[in-house]
Amino acid sequence: MKTAIVGGGAAGFFLAVNLKEMMPEMEVTIFERGQHVLRKVAISGGGRCNCTNSFASVGDLNEVYPRGHRLMKRLFNVFDNRDAYQWFERHGVPLVTQDDDCVFPASQDAQSIVGCLLGYARRLGVEIRTGRKIASLDELNGYNYIAVTTGGTTSEKLSTVNYQLSTISPCPSLFSFRIDDERLQALMGIVTEATAMIPGTKLKASGPLLITHWGMSGPAILRLSSYAARLLYDNQYRLPLSVNWTNEKPDEVLQELYAIAATHPQKQIANIRPYGLTGRLWEYIIRKALGERSEGKWLSLNKKEMNRLSNMLTNDEYQIAGRAPFKDEFVTCGGVSLQSINPSTLESKTHPRLYFAGEVLDIDGVTGGFNFQAAWTTAFVVAKSIAEKGF
Repeated sequence: MKTAIVGGGAAGFFLAVNLKEMMPEMEVTIFERGQHVLRKVAISGGGRCNCTNSFASVGDLNEVYPRGHRLMKRLFNVFDNRDAYQWFERHGVPLVTQDDDCVFPASQDAQSIVGCLLGYARRLGVEIRTGRKIASLDELNGYNYIAVTTGGTTSEKLSTVNYQLSTISPCPSLFSFRIDDERLQALMGIVTEATAMIPGTKLKASGPLLITHWGMSGPAILRLSSYAARLLYDNQYRLPLSVNWTNEKPDEVLQELYAIAATHPQKQIANIRPYGLTGRLWEYIIRKALGERSEGKWLSLNKKEMNRLSNMLTNDEYQIAGRAPFKDEFVTCGGVSLQSINPSTLESKTHPRLYFAGEVLDIDGVTGGFNFQAAWTTAFVVAKSIAEKGF
């Protein structure tokens, strides 16, 4: 019996090694169109590989999986983040959980994950063929099972169209925003806790926000880009953006400003910074809200100016002018429609013995290790499904 795995990334290798563990007699071949396997694993997390998440702060999976959360909840009954943690530690990769719930190899080196998967696959006898693009499933007629794990970039997901499968049009997810505002860009390097929102929708995300030389990035922006991926795509990445620099409600912020004015009436506005804002960011905000009046003292502010400052702190408006100027997106939404697969086995409803795992499916998560966890979970489920179907 033979299984072909199309795609030599995280899902493909995890599927291969688990299938060989379950069925040592199964011949497993990985086909990778590039010259290198596990490329994204090696560069993820700045070369550290945020391989999963503790999920300790996740109340509902829809918070971290904008698409596919219902299926992920079902599949977590088979293999979840705790299983993934134990799997890697059992296979020689100690892991550590950071204060932000992100899980990394204790070595802080993605090569620990790469080496584990690649080395284990070779020891188990998995055949690895690089530089081998599979343009049609007809090329794999000699295999009893086929698993497509071609990954998460737009081009990779579009390639599944060649297989005549039901797909959701892919579009980028997890990207930073280009904002053509020179005053903002001059603050590059500043990181602060904030909430970013798309006005007129319920789409918002909180967390560290990084100001860059092209606009905004950081976990808050990346999460928002994931939640709003389809909306942004449909609007050519030109939508309004609102930032709450305080993570507080407007009336609470206004009360705080009046309290500061009452306590420090003779102090310069620029010298008393609320909510832990950095000096440069605070000066930018007060200048934007008050103009030349920002150079005065707290006692000089009238009611109208207080309201303007409060509004600027909680509803600072920008215009998204596009995605960040990077060549490729690390994650995309869309892919094989979840309606076209068996939710328990991830087998195609129309092509028997054809399975899918990883981001080729219409599943994608926010930043924080959630996409790798989706790869481990879906890959394990496919391996288990093939093993149970057996010969």
